[in-house]
Amino acid sequence: MNYRTFGRTGIKVSEIGYGAWGIGGAMWQGSEDDESMRALHKAVDLGVNFIDTALAYGRGHSENLVGNLLKERKERVFVATKIPPKNGEWPARKESKLNEAFPREHIVKCTERSLRNLRVETIDIQQFHVWNDEWTDESEWWDAVSELKEQGKIRFFGVSINDHQPENALRLGASGKVDTFQVIYNIFDQSPEELLFPFCQKNNIGVIVRVPFDEGALTGSITTESTFPPGDFRNGYFGGDRRGQVVDRVSKLKQLLGTEAAALPELALRFALSHPAVSTVIPGMRTVRNVEANCGVSDGRALSDRLRAELKNHRWERNFY
Repeated sequence: MNYRTFGRTGIKVSEIGYGAWGIGGAMWQGSEDDESMRALHKAVDLGVNFIDTALAYGRGHSENLVGNLLKERKERVFVATKIPPKNGEWPARKESKLNEAFPREHIVKCTERSLRNLRVETIDIQQFHVWNDEWTDESEWWDAVSELKEQGKIRFFGVSINDHQPENALRLGASGKVDTFQVIYNIFDQSPEELLFPFCQKNNIGVIVRVPFDEGALTGSITTESTFPPGDFRNGYFGGDRRGQVVDRVSKLKQLLGTEAAALPELALRFALSHPAVSTVIPGMRTVRNVEANCGVSDGRALSDRLRAELKNHRWERNFY
């Protein structure tokens, strides 16, 4: 496993992190706690030292599983979690009000709940689960975050940027109040390369890449006949004719497989890791098999300039959320 400096935090994090949304159950159907725990332990065995979870994942279930892991392991594992918006709006609308999404008491209350779920005294990185850059200069959220830092309940603060809106955090970044950004970045959505990534490099802000597989599209497992259990959010994400669109796009990508990447998931991860602004990539990993495959990509091999240039042609502007 290779490690990268996580921006101004100075933390050395594994370049493959553990995305813990799926193990929370709820919107991802089919996860089993026993296998989830085996997957978490295998990840640490293979050198993963960064886990991203959230209070909203299974209403704390994901955090509790991560807490079990932390209790059972001696290795230092860094954990990032997230505060859900009180008004339940994902993503934050442009007209959303701060006092509706992240009032002071909500920030404090959610942090206390996450501390209990994780069974830790300090959260390494506490994040807002959505963001509206118009909130940057408001004092209520920043006073709460500053107080939590002073109390030793959180070490660093970050924001999970709204889906497909990488520029909706630049004002916050310029304020100096944020240590890390979490953003969608994959072969289809390359938009962070334009402004966000150069900004983060210039300002030494850590970058967590989420959705490197585009919710499964970039694993090559989606077909026109794919079905998902009732309650699984992918029923909507891949609804209508979207599966056919995915199959068409992915079939063209598969033509690029070869010596640099033998399988589509490998290509997707190597692409995400190829940008120097990226600190860690957090694929969802619900099974030991997935952990082993994803961690195996951290071998120091970078994509060639030729292949990266070719992948730029596969950018796909759309929002399935």
